[in-house]
This record gives sequence, structure tokens and C-alpha cells, in this order.
Amino acid sequence: MAQIELTKLRKEFSTEDEYIVAVEDMDLQIEDGEFLVFVGPSGCGKTTTLRCIAGLETATDGQITFDDVDVTDQRARDRDVAMVFQNYALYPHLSVEDNIGFPLRISTKLSTEEIDERVIETAELLGIEELLKQKPKELSGGQQQRVALGRAIIRDPEVFLMDEPLSNLDAKLRSDMRTELQELQQQLDVTTVYVTHDQTEAMAMGDRIAIMDDGMLQQVGTADDVYRQPTNEFVAGFIGSPNINLFTAEVEGETLRGPAGFTYSLDDPSMVEGRERVRVGIRPEDLYVASDGSVPSEINVVEHMGNENFLYAEMGDVELTVRSGSQIRPEENSTVIFGFDEEDLYLFDATTKESIKTKTGETALEHEQFEQAQQ
Repeated sequence: MAQIELTKLRKEFSTEDEYIVAVEDMDLQIEDGEFLVFVGPSGCGKTTTLRCIAGLETATDGQITFDDVDVTDQRARDRDVAMVFQNYALYPHLSVEDNIGFPLRISTKLSTEEIDERVIETAELLGIEELLKQKPKELSGGQQQRVALGRAIIRDPEVFLMDEPLSNLDAKLRSDMRTELQELQQQLDVTTVYVTHDQTEAMAMGDRIAIMDDGMLQQVGTADDVYRQPTNEFVAGFIGSPNINLFTAEVEGETLRGPAGFTYSLDDPSMVEGRERVRVGIRPEDLYVASDGSVPSEINVVEHMGNENFLYAEMGDVELTVRSGSQIRPEENSTVIFGFDEEDLYLFDATTKESIKTKTGETALEHEQFEQAQQ
């Protein structure tokens, strides 16, 4: 295991036609045994950061250390890391047994018997011992992914690096493998850095989540931290499914005025003092049907999900999503007024997009479920 520290890490790419800063002055410490997930939109720099940690890309500037040892200029083979790729990268002409054992055969002086024993132990850990004589083409996607994991595990590295390893799997298998990966990492207790573009996957798997955009680290924290206290509007908009509802409101003293008659009087207007307008954010689960609420909306579509409903509405030219209890069933094309509590309100600076106010209360859906449990 290893503690990884990135100090002012910078990676630039340049050609005759363009100059790109893929990672910009990143400072980040990954704790020994931690499962840290990089997440962000395509092209944000998360895979480039992972490849710099692996030694597959040379940092333009900055420093990378493993347990206070500078590895910035070390080759990948000297860093004691194991990497799992999106496309599995298995050797098609080799059996499962030979694919898993391959790293030991080319990099250690272990005997054939010792390697075979390690292969069997690894296969049993992953539940694929009955597949050892088969070739990759005979395996399902999930089985191939387990073989790729086995090839990484058998090396007993200090660091696991995973680049979107589940993206080629179907939804059900992806969910199952997500759980298995978490259990495996806890069992092995190896420092793991995982890259994904799927924020749901990041929220479910990571001890902490590192959110990137346009080469810059936006926020690092637990799933609860980044969901309830996002540092800016980008994080608030990227984290959460369905997405947070966002719109612009004018500030008139203690009152916020938005599209289609939206008005809301703040209990604490000092937070918007000196501002002419703000960006308002309300999570879908924090909106509820009210007789005198602040959000007049026209219902377009109602999705009945069994245990809950998703309501898709319009407030003027602003599209809204509401996540409600299953008993809330408004008619399509009807007008509904939604309310929310100030403790659930997000506010962002209209210019810088930095957070002014974040969430402090439980969601309306959580409150409803709690009330039902007490009855």
C-alpha cells in the first residue's frame, strides 16, 4: 500500500496547431488504502491524471510521490502499480491461467509451481477458478473483467489504477461488478485510484470523490460532502441524479424573483446582500406539492417508478424535475405549485458560479420516508 501525493501536477500537450493543458496545477493527497474516484465529463483530464500516476505519461511540471518517495521521473515498471483498462487488454492466444500469471512470468524469478499456486489463489478470490483453461473469446464481459483484475491482483502492487473498467458491461452486470470491486478492495486494502465519467458509479464506490472539469480539480470529498456542500455550480450540476434544478433569480432585498412568477422571501437575506442576481438550485427530491409554494409549474410528464415518481415540469422557460413519493400523481398538463424549505436551497454567485449557500437539511423525500416509518 502507498500514500500518493500530487503537488502542482501539470500536464500539457502541444502540436503545431494547438496547445492543451490537460491537467492544471493539481494538489491532491490520496491516503494509504483509500479508494479514490476521479469523475468528470469527457476530456476533463481524469484519465491523463491517472496515466501520470501510472508513469504512462510524463508530467510537464509538478511532483508525484509514493510514501514520500519522488516517482515523478520513474518509469511505469518501477512504480509498483497495476492498471486495469477499459478494454481489458487480455492476450487472446493465452488461456485465462496464462493471462493471470503473465506478469509474474516476465517480472519475477518465482518458480512455475509458485506462479501456478498464486494463479489458483487469485482465481479463487475472484470466483473464476473453473475458467482457467479457457481462452478470452470464450468468456463473457464480466468474466473477462475478472481475468483483467486477476492479472493486476496477482502482482500484489502498492497501487491499483482503474480506467473506466466497467464501461463495457451491461447495466445489471455493471452494478454487480461495482459491488464486487468494493468488496475486493476492502479485502485487499490496497490504495486504489478509479476513473469514471458516471457520477452514480463514483458516488457508490469512492471513499472520496475527486471531481474534475477542464483540467482542474473542482472539489474532493465524500459523496455526502460533494452532494450537500458543492463548492460551485458545476459540482452541484454534475453530482446528483436526476440533476439539480438551476435557474437565475433577481435579488430584491430579501426576495428572490425568478421566471414565471417565482418568488421566495429569504429568512436570512444577508447571504445575498450586495448582489443583483443569483443562481438558484433546488434538488428534485427537495420540491414538494404545496398550496402556497414558490414554484408554479405545468406538468408535462409523470413517470411512475413504483416506489417513487419523477415529475417533469416547466416553470416558464425553465425545465424542472421533481422526485416525489409514489402517492403524488398529478395529471399531465395540469398546473401544480411546488414548495421547498430554505435549508434545502442552494445559491451560487451569478458571475463566478461559486457557492453562496448549500444544503443543510434532509431531503423532502427523506423526511416523508421517515414520517411513514414512524406511523
